[in-house]
Amino acid sequence: MITNDTEIRVRYAETDKMGYCYYGNYAAYFEVARVETLRNFGLSYKDMEDSGVMMPVLEQRTKYIRPAKYDDLLTIRTIIKKKPSVRMLFEYEVYNEEGTLLTIGETTLVFVDMETMKPTQMPDDFAAVMGKFFD
Repeated sequence: MITNDTEIRVRYAETDKMGYCYYGNYAAYFEVARVETLRNFGLSYKDMEDSGVMMPVLEQRTKYIRPAKYDDLLTIRTIIKKKPSVRMLFEYEVYNEEGTLLTIGETTLVFVDMETMKPTQMPDDFAAVMGKFFD
């Protein structure tokens, strides 16, 4: 299992009329956390795309438990519980500074060959890193 924490502060422009973090921002927060998690383990999404493989989102689920508010410092815990192959499942837990769980979510991404636009196995460098945690 892989876990990684990423901090993001809720900006004023990301709030709605009620003063809550607008729900649509969580997709972007999850993306930041996902990319930073991969980077933390020596993997570069940019390098992967430069080599001809991309990872579009296949599915996203989010459950909002409590609202985040302007200027809250959020910790987004990213969890990878299963070794990826063609698909990769990321789970998220979003906490405020007090450690209160605010939101949970998950995204499923698929490795796609950019030339054929068809699903493919994860790149070798990803497999090498993931093997350390799941083999």
